[in-house]
Amino acid sequence: MRTTLVICVTLALSLLLTSGPLLAEEGMWRPGQLTELANDLDDLGLEIDPASFADLTGHPMNAVISLGGCTASFVSPEGLAVTNHHCTYGALQFNSTEEENLMQDGFLARDRAAERPAGPGSRILVTVRVTDVTGEIEAAVPAGAGGRAHYQAIDQRKKALIADCEQDAGHRCAVRTYHGGLEYELVKQLEIKDVRLVYAPSASIGIYGGEIDNWSWPRHTGDWAFYRAYVSPAGEPADYAEDNVPFRPRHHLRVSTSGVGAGDLVLVAGYPGSTNRYRLAAEVESQFEWDYPLRKRLYEEWRRTITETAAPETDAGIKYGSLIRGLDNATKNFGGMIDGYARTDVLERKRELQRALRTWIDSDPERQAAYGSALDEMDGLVAESVAHRESELFYTTLAHRGEALRTAIHLYRLAQERQKPDLERESGYQERDLGRFAERMRRLERTYDPGVDRAFWRNFILHYAATPVDQHSAAFDAWFGIEGNRVDESALEATFDRMYGSTELGDTERRLAWMERSPAEFEASQDPFLQLAVALYESDLLIEEAGKELEGRYDAVRPRYMAALIAYLSGQGKTVYPDANGTLRVTYGTVEGYRPRDGVIHTPFTTLEGIAEKHTGEDPFDATEAQLALIAEKSYGNYYDGRVGSVPVNFLSTVDTTGGNSGSATLDSRGRLVGLLFDGNWESIISGWEYNRGVTRSIHVDIRYMLWVMERLDGAGHLLREMKLDSD
Repeated sequence: MRTTLVICVTLALSLLLTSGPLLAEEGMWRPGQLTELANDLDDLGLEIDPASFADLTGHPMNAVISLGGCTASFVSPEGLAVTNHHCTYGALQFNSTEEENLMQDGFLARDRAAERPAGPGSRILVTVRVTDVTGEIEAAVPAGAGGRAHYQAIDQRKKALIADCEQDAGHRCAVRTYHGGLEYELVKQLEIKDVRLVYAPSASIGIYGGEIDNWSWPRHTGDWAFYRAYVSPAGEPADYAEDNVPFRPRHHLRVSTSGVGAGDLVLVAGYPGSTNRYRLAAEVESQFEWDYPLRKRLYEEWRRTITETAAPETDAGIKYGSLIRGLDNATKNFGGMIDGYARTDVLERKRELQRALRTWIDSDPERQAAYGSALDEMDGLVAESVAHRESELFYTTLAHRGEALRTAIHLYRLAQERQKPDLERESGYQERDLGRFAERMRRLERTYDPGVDRAFWRNFILHYAATPVDQHSAAFDAWFGIEGNRVDESALEATFDRMYGSTELGDTERRLAWMERSPAEFEASQDPFLQLAVALYESDLLIEEAGKELEGRYDAVRPRYMAALIAYLSGQGKTVYPDANGTLRVTYGTVEGYRPRDGVIHTPFTTLEGIAEKHTGEDPFDATEAQLALIAEKSYGNYYDGRVGSVPVNFLSTVDTTGGNSGSATLDSRGRLVGLLFDGNWESIISGWEYNRGVTRSIHVDIRYMLWVMERLDGAGHLLREMKLDSD
């Protein structure tokens, strides 16, 4: 059966790469695939060899790096890296106080000595090698394995591959899954731990327009910032130390001062997080009609509780600044998803695709032999997983949301996992994870306030209590005296008084000390949060095991489903690219506006003058007097573009991007940096599920605006000189 499946997949991928024409803008391609798309890229004006993208140790891909959630790029031989302002917000928050609020005022290190640590857990990851390990993963699964055994076999083999890969000190490895388990790759990355904040413009530039302009066009946001990577004097990754030296990357991007114009080819290289282009209709329906609306409402309440409890300018408010921005972005994203779903027929098209796929399989005995009942099995699993996810959202996501409790749970789990051999531990609790674990414990010092934590956790517990009783945890209910759906709120407050009043988890050194304690010491502890973590451990483990059983069954059937879908779609001449999964990808398209609705045309560029037009003097449209004066004087310098009659600020393109692409390098036809991807338009929010060439647009900050601000407003000339700008 597996041989037939492999043959079908190989044929499907062959059909994909020889059928045409492909839609250039759709798809987040593996770098090696660009050689197969050479004709299309040539037609669009690419001036460098597409094969250069396949070499992850060469230019330009070796310069594109991951921050573990955002993308950045090296732009100098001294480890200077550019990314989005919003990707450095945690570092700005970590370094902010009531007296020195970098989130509001920005930051510029005038020399190397003034550069500041980005904070515990900050990383720069440089991809150095990608290896196909599909055969090794498949060989590890015993014939006829049930769901839990299937999950366990894959999990253990992944851990073994990672452990072997990480014998090379200073590297971080991961096994990534493609096409639902049809293929697996081992990704090896250099892990740079000493990351320092170099420069970020003030909020009046970096987040100009704020949430009002988020996911919209026109935009005038200066969404960029700079880090620098440091290593030991011997050139090896090392923890922060004063005698560390700037990392010297093998390659860095050339920075263009000429930019791009309407119709020009642009490529985006980065680490998109995840997409869901090949999900079943039932998965789409559950996500858009239940999950997103509920999360939107809950996240809005979460934000409101934080702001009502802690004013933004206070120390507590500063601690939650990054979370608030994340919640704002998420709720607007959910709203856009819901709106996009309502405006399209995506659900019916998914249903029609499944009907057509079923007919296609049933019409041929060889297809029936290869794919069997994969579609029916997937339908059944989706129904189960929807119910599991609903229960998990209300209990695991809401009832566990208090940071003090989450910390206690993670610490007790670590104590339990440390009793096992390393390769048998749960991911996140192995020896390789302990450094990051400790950094999370330290970072709480700047991201946790007991009063705020208590306020929003209380609200979440009340929501949890109102859910169906069969989704409750008996141990959790017993701790808080929840009977059915009834909560005694005065008793709840008394419990909170005791828990927050007597815990030691608010102290960093004591949190770190608990990383070394045994399960018996936790069980004897009088700390109420640790007591609750112990009380919940067994029942929470059962919920986790049920999830692994379900995931293992998915691992067994989804590859067959995807093999069938790939073969069917490629036979129709459709593009079949892997869903995004956090690995290095390249997407390409053209600089182009769009028509969102009848009578409205969005042009592809905004300019400095638009900043002045939006200015109100109040957040978030509060440009500085110095910037407004330069705009009024038309003091454009070398960054004027006659095609738009000013200095371009932001621009639109048709490239296909998603979350995680924030900070991704936008390259011109010669592979030079011409901007940074930082957002999408309102119509693109649903693009995690489908791409629409007519209205899906990515939003980039133009390199010329970035250079203009650095030179004329912020006095960052030393960084411009370090980047050695390319004016050709």
